Amino acid sequence: MATIMAEAPVQQKSNGTAPDKRWVYLFNALDVLEKEVQPASWDDVRSLLGGKGANLAEMTRLGIPVPPGFTVTTEACNAYLAHDRNFPPGQWEQEVAAVHTLEQQTGKRFGDAENPLLVSCRSGAKFSMPGMMDTVLNIGLNDETAQRMAELTGDPRFVYDSYRRLVQMFGSVVMGVPDEPFEQIIEEVKEIRGVRLDVDLLAEEWQQITARFKGLIMAYTGSEFPEDPYKQLELATRAVFDSWFGKRAVDYRNATGIRHDLGTAVNIQTVVFGNMGEKSGTGVAFTRNPVTGDRELYGDYLMNAQGEDVVAGIRNTLPIGHLKQEMPKVYTQFLQICEKLENHFHDMQDVEFTIEQGTLWMLQTRDGKRTARAAIKIAVDMAKEGLIDKKKAIGRVQPAQVDMLLHPQFGNEAKKQAQADGRLLVEKAVNASPGAAVGMAVFDADTAEKWAKEGKPVIMVRPETKPDDVHGMIAAQGILTSRGGATSHAAVVARQFGTPAVCGAEELHINLEQRLFTVQTETENIEVQEGSWISIDGGAGEVYLGQLDTQEPDFEREVELKTLLGWADEVRVLGVWANADYPQDAERARRYGAQGIGLCRTEHMFFQEERLPIVQEMIMARSKARRVSALDKLLPMQRADFEGIFRAMDGQPVIIRLLDPPLHEFLPGHEQLVQELADLKVRLQHFHTLSEIDAALAEVRHKEDVLSRVEALRESNPMLGLRGDRLGIVMPEITEMQVRAILEAAVHVKRQGVDVYPEIMVPLVGHVNELKTVRKLTEEVAADVFKQTGMEVDYKFGAMIEVPRAALTADELATEAEFFSCGTNDLTQTTFGISRDDAEAKFLIQYVEQGILPRNPFQQLDRSGVGKLIEMAVQQGRQTRPDMSVGICGEHGGDPDSIGFCHQIGLNYVSCSPYRVPIARLAAAQAALA
Repeated sequence: MATIMAEAPVQQKSNGTAPDKRWVYLFNALDVLEKEVQPASWDDVRSLLGGKGANLAEMTRLGIPVPPGFTVTTEACNAYLAHDRNFPPGQWEQEVAAVHTLEQQTGKRFGDAENPLLVSCRSGAKFSMPGMMDTVLNIGLNDETAQRMAELTGDPRFVYDSYRRLVQMFGSVVMGVPDEPFEQIIEEVKEIRGVRLDVDLLAEEWQQITARFKGLIMAYTGSEFPEDPYKQLELATRAVFDSWFGKRAVDYRNATGIRHDLGTAVNIQTVVFGNMGEKSGTGVAFTRNPVTGDRELYGDYLMNAQGEDVVAGIRNTLPIGHLKQEMPKVYTQFLQICEKLENHFHDMQDVEFTIEQGTLWMLQTRDGKRTARAAIKIAVDMAKEGLIDKKKAIGRVQPAQVDMLLHPQFGNEAKKQAQADGRLLVEKAVNASPGAAVGMAVFDADTAEKWAKEGKPVIMVRPETKPDDVHGMIAAQGILTSRGGATSHAAVVARQFGTPAVCGAEELHINLEQRLFTVQTETENIEVQEGSWISIDGGAGEVYLGQLDTQEPDFEREVELKTLLGWADEVRVLGVWANADYPQDAERARRYGAQGIGLCRTEHMFFQEERLPIVQEMIMARSKARRVSALDKLLPMQRADFEGIFRAMDGQPVIIRLLDPPLHEFLPGHEQLVQELADLKVRLQHFHTLSEIDAALAEVRHKEDVLSRVEALRESNPMLGLRGDRLGIVMPEITEMQVRAILEAAVHVKRQGVDVYPEIMVPLVGHVNELKTVRKLTEEVAADVFKQTGMEVDYKFGAMIEVPRAALTADELATEAEFFSCGTNDLTQTTFGISRDDAEAKFLIQYVEQGILPRNPFQQLDRSGVGKLIEMAVQQGRQTRPDMSVGICGEHGGDPDSIGFCHQIGLNYVSCSPYRVPIARLAAAQAALA
């Protein structure tokens, strides 16, 4: 009997760690861990063993059939990475000892040709990162054990299929050989045999393929595939540790916000074989539908296969329900285990299993990745079922998932028209991840990432995706594959990121070399080249040629979301208001649950087509009288706008900001006018009739007049020039018109029975005397309006905190202002001393990528700088006026992290886009629970 004995790895350098420290825990030693480590919570166990290792240990403790194994801790990984990729003292010896324990548990011997123990080596971080790190199966096979196993089992095809998997995975994962040459060898052999599927290849063909794989490894690396099982195990362990900082893993963690210092555990598990014939198989399943959230088993399996075949998408799979007919007893046992796991972990589980000659084994369980819709439905349903409480349900759903759910969808009419035009390419593929996506077809991950950075929307098209494609998948608007099922890599990752995906579209014939795909329809063969526009419906599994129009989803039909947000409203402290400039915006905001309007920007109303000429007339006026005349024309228009918003927000406050931008923004640009004048003067030379010349000269004089006014208004830095309250003080008639329109509208709707609460906000305040000046004018206009109408309306007068001096002197401003609203967009610009547009175009993205700034401060509030100013404004303002209401109204009002900060410092409300109101409601509740 030939036995290959354990060999120690290359001598390790000491890293200062005590040699008696435990780095390895058996799956059945969870009680030992809890006694030694005394973890404060299950989270601590997951931190040490990784999510996979912790759950395998817990399943073992629950009596669920789990193949024996052990876990090398995340601490070992971090020690290895921190000390020049050397195992910490004692780790390898503990691994070898654990292998000997597995030998006792299984009755097999590692490296023994007569009765070999084979193991898998898998990663397992604290947080699930599906497919992002490395796995090696069937460790322990070599030429001698494979030959003897073939003799003992009488099934050489199974043995050499297993052996070639080890060599292929080891070559790719451990020795760095690209995947494609291995697949090319398999495809060549299948073509020679004239077969389509891997399962159709014979034992001798797999034996030949394995030999060619070994030659490939030698050619690429200059090293031979190791025959020593312990060397295989050592190198595989190192490879999994190293994969923690592989590109795809780093990209994934960056995209999901997972810390880079957690490390990964390594799980060594006895191999059970799903490729031992027609009574063996493997699969992946979810205890609830991860697409819809319905309470039904959902997944795929393959007979006579190993697990990687399912998730890789190389073979199209069978739905898990089909197993009930094929192996009813196994299916019933599997259902019972799934129910037990969900009840134990109180969440939808994603499980992997293998059936070895009719015996069921569970290889993994973890909280399943799910779509936004499924996340919300599962959370609400589990709360109603009593598995979790309402607070837990609120915490289960990420605000970003609410955002995903409310993304635009394809309308029925657009889809019907596309079908009528013959643009439906794929009608019924796997609806892997819902949502509508429109983009240009690209055929590799690098191109997808590059084009996306250039601002091009892309849909990544692949036969199947691999973990190395994750950077392109993150960048893409949608994902389309010709192979793979609902639990393939493409489907799982797409659901994780809320990216629409259609998988298993067998109608597509993808040519990666020519960078195109073709589809044979009933009438023609359609060719789609890279860069062509396509549209995919991930909820229906449909693919269309060209760009389909999208439409806003119907919020009222989202029953589970409305239920969840209702629970959120019960616990949140922060109010959630909306930014709305028109009545229809206010109506939408109210439908989405807004409790008020935190910012109505009056300047947006001035840009409407019928109003812009009147605004320009006001700006061009050379005298106050002519300016007032133009403003009198604008007054009824502004008043009607405000009446519409007040009606929409009946019973809720509406903050209206007085005119903010500099006046030149309403006029044509200087360069444009100079060019138009030059062109006009050239054309003037070609006119012949007196009427043509007179008309042209009149136009020249008009443009010269406009150019003169533009030059008079031109400023070196208009963002810090004549705008906001400064403009309202220099030209008080503008402020007077706006205040009159606000209060006349309020009186009018109040007479009609509307409960109205107007709040007048002064922008860009920097000094209390500015506020005093505008307040005096406001009160004079208010007195006149109330006298003329014979009715009064309660209103508030407040200041917008947009410059550092306003925050620093908030105690003084509070003597005049009854409320503060922090305009975080401009406050960020003035605090950092940067222009947003210029910064984002020139250096800000680079700053974030290089780690100079932790994040874009215009997307997530800069707590340590801008945040300190806001907190100072809150504290000082309330020292002067204890009942001072303070909120924010920049884009940060819809950012969950920024909302958490607003809750911490005691703001009264956040105000955001109407579309982000549901997100803010949930984020505010989670901040309160935190």
